[in-house]
Amino acid sequence: MAIYRQIEANRWNTALLMFGFVVLVAAVVEVFALALGLGHEAAIIALVAGSLFAVIGYYSSSSIILRMSQAREITHDENPDLYHIVENLCIGSGLPMPKVYMIDDSAPNAFATGRDPKNATIVVTSGLVSKLEKLELEGVIAHELSHIKNFDIRLMGVTVVLVGLVALLADWFLRFTWFGAGRRSSNRGRGALVMAILAPLAAKLIQLAISRSREYLADASGVLLTRYPEGLARALEKISKDNEPLEVANKATAHLYIVNPLKDHKSWLNNLFSTHPPIEARIKALRAM
Repeated sequence: MAIYRQIEANRWNTALLMFGFVVLVAAVVEVFALALGLGHEAAIIALVAGSLFAVIGYYSSSSIILRMSQAREITHDENPDLYHIVENLCIGSGLPMPKVYMIDDSAPNAFATGRDPKNATIVVTSGLVSKLEKLELEGVIAHELSHIKNFDIRLMGVTVVLVGLVALLADWFLRFTWFGAGRRSSNRGRGALVMAILAPLAAKLIQLAISRSREYLADASGVLLTRYPEGLARALEKISKDNEPLEVANKATAHLYIVNPLKDHKSWLNNLFSTHPPIEARIKALRAM
C-alpha cells in the first residue's frame, strides 16, 4: 500500500538528510578554513563533529523541540477529555499512547514530535483545546497521530536541529569575517559572501525536504481514523483564521505545526518557500473526500 511505502521512504529520507547535513557542515567549514588560510584538517574535524552532532540530534531533537516550545507534560487528571480523545484514536490506529504536552498559549495549534511511535509526543496549545469543538479537536489529534504512524516526526524533528545549527554556523562565520581579521583579506570577503548566500539557502532546502505532500498524507490518514473530514476541515479554518501569534514559534520549528504559526507567512515569497500546502487547498481536498 502507498502509506507503507511512504513510511519506508521517510526512514530512508532521515538517513539521507543526516548524511547531507554532515557533508554540508564539512563544506561550510572548508570554506571557512580556506578563507583563514588553514588546511584541510578543519574540514575533516568538521566531518567528525558533524557526524556526532547528527547522532546527538537524532536522539535529542524531541527534547530540544519541547524546550524551545516551552511545552509541559500534562496528566490525565489535568485534562481527561483531551486524554480520552488521544487514547481512543490510538486504539483505532493501533498506536501506543504518546505523551501529551501543552503550550500555555491562546493561539490554537498543535504538532507531534519524537523518534518513532514508541517515543512520540503530541503537543497542543491551550488555545486549541479551548477554541475547538470536540470533533474538530479529534481531527487535529488524528492528523498528528498520522504523522507519528507515518514516521514523519522523525524527519521533521531532526530537521529542526540541523537547520538551527546551519543558521548558527552562518551567523558566526559572517560575524567573524566582517568584524574580525577577515575584513583585511579579499579571499575572506569572498568566502563570507559565499557563506552568506549558501548557508541560508541550504538551511531552507533542508526545511523544504519536509515535503508538502506529508501534510496532505496526514490529513487523509487522519480522516481514515475519525471518518469525519469536516471536523479537520473546520479545525484548519479556525486555526488559520485566528489572528493571535504563537509566541514560542520560530522559523526553525514552524514546519512542525499543523498550520504555519508565523503570521507573516501569507506573503508571496513565504508561500513560495513554505513547507505547508495552502490551507485552502487542504480544506478543499478534505471536503472532496
